[in-house]
Amino acid sequence: MRKYEVMYIIRPDIEQEAVQAAVDKFQGVISNGGGEITSHDVTKRRLAYEIKKFRDGSFVLVNFTAEPAVVAELERLMKISDEVIRYLITNDVA
Repeated sequence: MRKYEVMYIIRPDIEQEAVQAAVDKFQGVISNGGGEITSHDVTKRRLAYEIKKFRDGSFVLVNFTAEPAVVAELERLMKISDEVIRYLITNDVA
């Protein structure tokens, strides 16, 4: 298994329960695929520039270990998700 880090931004115009549901959904994809979440953090911050007419967002940072197939599925779900306005998945080499 490889170490990964995913950072994604959730739209600010949805309720806190929907934000938590989205976070749980993506963490469930990692867990159900045999991955292990080592840490996660959710913070609400102002964006440096507008993304899809939004100036704020909920930033979610997750460090995890998983197989590459799990990462491909996670990326596929983030692409089609309406809650996520931006995401980035990287290999964690540290």
